[in-house]
Amino acid sequence: MQRTPSFAGSLRRHPALGALGGIVLLLALVLALFDWNWVRPPIERYISQKTQREFRMADLHVRLGLTPTIRMRGVYFGNANWSKEDKPMANIEQLEFSVSLRDLPEKILIPRVALTRPELVFERQPDNRKNWILDEPSETRPSKLRISTLSVDHGQLRYIDHGEPLELDVAASTFDPASQEKVKDANAPPVNSRYSTQYEFKGSFHGAAFKGSALTGEVLSFQESGIPFPIKGELQAGTTRISTEGTIADAANITGIDTQLRIEGKTLANIYPFLLLPLPASPPYRLEGHLVLSGNRYSIDDLRGRIGSTDVYGQVAYISKKPRPLLQGTLKSKNLDLADLGPLVGIETKESGGKPRLTQAQTQDRPTAAAGQKRVDPDHLLPAGSFDGSRLQKIDAEVELQAIRLKVPKGLPLENLKASLRLNDAVMVLNPVDFGFAGGTIAGKARLDARAPTIKSDVQVDLQGIQLGNFVPKDSTLAKGAGRAGASLQLSGVGNSIADAAAKANGRISTTIVNGRVSNLLDAASGLNMGKVLTLLAGGDKDIVIHCGGAVFDVKNGRGQSSLFVVDTEQTQVLGDGWFDLGDERFDLTVAPKPKDAGLLSLRTPVRVYGSFSKPQYELKKGPLLARGAAVAALATAAPLAALLPLIETGPGQDTDCGKVNQQTQRAAVQATLPPKRQGAAKPDAAPAKR
Repeated sequence: MQRTPSFAGSLRRHPALGALGGIVLLLALVLALFDWNWVRPPIERYISQKTQREFRMADLHVRLGLTPTIRMRGVYFGNANWSKEDKPMANIEQLEFSVSLRDLPEKILIPRVALTRPELVFERQPDNRKNWILDEPSETRPSKLRISTLSVDHGQLRYIDHGEPLELDVAASTFDPASQEKVKDANAPPVNSRYSTQYEFKGSFHGAAFKGSALTGEVLSFQESGIPFPIKGELQAGTTRISTEGTIADAANITGIDTQLRIEGKTLANIYPFLLLPLPASPPYRLEGHLVLSGNRYSIDDLRGRIGSTDVYGQVAYISKKPRPLLQGTLKSKNLDLADLGPLVGIETKESGGKPRLTQAQTQDRPTAAAGQKRVDPDHLLPAGSFDGSRLQKIDAEVELQAIRLKVPKGLPLENLKASLRLNDAVMVLNPVDFGFAGGTIAGKARLDARAPTIKSDVQVDLQGIQLGNFVPKDSTLAKGAGRAGASLQLSGVGNSIADAAAKANGRISTTIVNGRVSNLLDAASGLNMGKVLTLLAGGDKDIVIHCGGAVFDVKNGRGQSSLFVVDTEQTQVLGDGWFDLGDERFDLTVAPKPKDAGLLSLRTPVRVYGSFSKPQYELKKGPLLARGAAVAALATAAPLAALLPLIETGPGQDTDCGKVNQQTQRAAVQATLPPKRQGAAKPDAAPAKR
């Protein structure tokens, strides 16, 4: 029977193999008895020389393997010489971490880091120098170090990023979940089974202060792990509050978010320092939804809430990309209060207490906000709230807005709203901005160019199919008017508020009336035909036909001058002339009503309407009145009945050439849409032709 060779026999027959086995046994014995503190001094000297900073540790222990684990006690690492902080970069009671040898040398992957009572100061310069890089102080290359998971047992972290700028102070503490709030049944498990670490933080971002707290699990996924960890937290920045609960992956460079989010505050403009979203200085708001991060896209598909008294729902997304992030949104409202949109264009509201809304640049902190509150001239109507054009340079946007019903000031027949906004490379295009208005539409579009410090604006508005009857009160004694009116406005200007841009505006405004009817009483009163007024009051009002009407104003440097002003009815021809000034918000118009039929007790004379936009005034032209008054007085001395002769209207008014009026208003409307160089090729006639 043949016996199998023994191991000892094999070693005797093969001396080389025996020597190798002896070496392995010797190495195993050495490693078992090896004190890693023997190599601690050379490691300290090497890191100190490499980084030009003091590095030391009180104890070192290594557990070998394909993923060796290193434990250090009493770790001290000095700060970079360029840092202004007076504390070391790291002072740690115990540091334990593992290293993946498989990933060397492409990167230094640390699957796990556990810190006990750390005091850390991390700092980054605008040129990308980082004090936590284990290299020479001037090194700016990206670090190969990657930390997958991190746990902290009672520690403090201070982070300063001079490039953002950002300052952050974090205090971490661990607790036993079982010691937290429990349900009434003592035998039941604790309510909290997800969170075991609490973080209290405070700091500032782009000059805006914030503070808050967060609960997480024992371990945070940190870099390139993709492993979500639970989080529940709140953040407060001035009057803005954000609450969230869900999961986040990779705390240092977030790769995944799946949380319920709620945000509320006094004005949306205060979000700007944190997200660089150029939102308006809105009324108080509260919004919530389900926030998900997928790749570089942050999305909320079930956004809902209120802004002021306006309900809002829809979808929004924020896409992080170069050269600018992109904001996308589709927002709807069942009942939109138009007053809530006022701050978007700088209009005062009741909530502002008689003061205008703060401009976007004045909302970053309370001292700046207090200094930014300025009274405005109460006689001015055009919004003077200033836009910060630089904010439009930070982001691109694609937003759709639809409101089913509008809440508007009394007497303004706006019905609904549909708008589309595109912002690209600091150029904002609003097209369309459509309102349902008095049975017709207001179709508008605008272009704002904020690439320069002063915004350039081009605005075009078309009123189509406006029903005149909607402007007569239902309980009015006047006969119900009818017919449709249209208007076209094209203005270009420069300025960082609507008031400034209007004061420098150039362009044209035209209006027209077709197929209309108007109150006979109103027509008689406009011609100061007192005899007809008395007859209508006694026998009842009725409507009469409007043959046509039109007006054209050419605007240059904010001042509009009429080149056409006529309204022609069955019984009266009204001719007008005048100007308005958008800078001073004043106007001066003279209308001359000329009745076509003979009448009694007529004081026919031109009427001047003038004053400020907010406080218009009117007066009767004194010349014709004085002439008729003198005639009445002279005849009264001779024969009392003869005094009525100057008050008899002989009806000099003529029919207007409505075809030519329509041509002129249509030509003005077409010219308003042409580029500035092509405008002026054909000018409307100075006065309406007559037949």
